[in-house]
Amino acid sequence: MKPKKTNRIALKQRKAKSTREVQYQRSLDIAEDIGLTKLGLMTNQAWQDDPKHLLFTLSRYKFVAKMLAGRDHVLEVGCADAFGTRIVLQAVNRLTATDFDPVFVADVKSRMHDKWKFECEQHDMLAGPYPGKFDAAFALDVIEHIAPEKEMLFVANIVRSLSKHGTLILGCPSAKSQTYASPPSKAGHVNCKDGGDMQLLLRRFFHNVFVFSMNDEVVHTGFFPMAHYIIGIGCGQKENAGLGTSE
Repeated sequence: MKPKKTNRIALKQRKAKSTREVQYQRSLDIAEDIGLTKLGLMTNQAWQDDPKHLLFTLSRYKFVAKMLAGRDHVLEVGCADAFGTRIVLQAVNRLTATDFDPVFVADVKSRMHDKWKFECEQHDMLAGPYPGKFDAAFALDVIEHIAPEKEMLFVANIVRSLSKHGTLILGCPSAKSQTYASPPSKAGHVNCKDGGDMQLLLRRFFHNVFVFSMNDEVVHTGFFPMAHYIIGIGCGQKENAGLGTSE
């Protein structure tokens, strides 16, 4: 069967357009076969307002991917445009992403690619746990948007979505960093935490808590007051911890 005329034309154009070094031809082939990847809504804003911030965000996702590598089913809470979610998906068997804003969920689904497919659904964690049981969950840049009087309910509902031996990772800008944050970066921030605050929160739910400092794209164990970002990991759930929490 002869190829259609349009296919023959496309093939001829591809042959006429090639990179000078053969190892880069795949870049051209992917662009022509799949198209160029679109930035998500929030990632596009960062790329326009402060490009280096995209590096910081993706570094946080890489840290989560390393910590949760090999997990069977992971839940992301507050995924926004989920541009970095693929980094975690690369390291785990299955991933479900959620966000309370339908605008972002629609954006994620509109850019979903079959090779990197994951579930993405609208869900407000303050309204209740997400259905199912996950062996890990993470929420990056979310807790700082949760009012202090609601944070226990928020974390308790995530914990309710975890299996008995599930792990939770929370990340947020440090409270002390907000003096230097740009207006777009700190918009909506009502509950930023320092290292001690993160420890206290996670210890309400977990026997084992590990807190890290982060400056730019570097995660370390340095002095909390000098950290720009705080990441806490909780594992070993306390029995019935926070399960009496209510609005």
